[in-house]
Amino acid sequence: MSDENWNPRQTPALNPNADLGFEATKDLSVELNALLADMFALHMKTKNFHWHVSGPHFRDYHAMLDEQAGQLYAATDVIAKRVRKLGANTLRSIGDISRRQRVPDNDADGVSSLDMLAELHSDNRQLAAYLRETHGVCEEHGDVASASLIETWIDEAERRVWQLFETSRSL
Repeated sequence: MSDENWNPRQTPALNPNADLGFEATKDLSVELNALLADMFALHMKTKNFHWHVSGPHFRDYHAMLDEQAGQLYAATDVIAKRVRKLGANTLRSIGDISRRQRVPDNDADGVSSLDMLAELHSDNRQLAAYLRETHGVCEEHGDVASASLIETWIDEAERRVWQLFETSRSL
């Protein structure tokens, strides 16, 4: 559907509010909703590990994972609002998240603390890659507002990767 033929009554889920146009709004909302699902999934996994971490470094790991989970959760509302500002719908349920997430869940019992840190390290590295891909879509469509937000989230993901690496490496 071209921009000039776009009718909000025919397409209530996609109403470009920004001057980016229909195709850009569609592309950006798909990418941002995938990121939103990944952020929710990684937040939940980080909280899971925060709740279940144990061992001699419990206090340090527990506090670090809580901080990281909070950072991920804070991004979710910003992403969802950005999708809505673009004029598209965002995620609606846990099922919607599970259908779109690319970050894998971990439902295992008895994961060691070091395995938790290694898994979160890998997941945050992958999230940083997804963020870079989405940043490219933003640049392609001239969405500087979303790109600017994503740059902050890339920096945050890289910080988490660094912290998880340094925390889990052997001396």
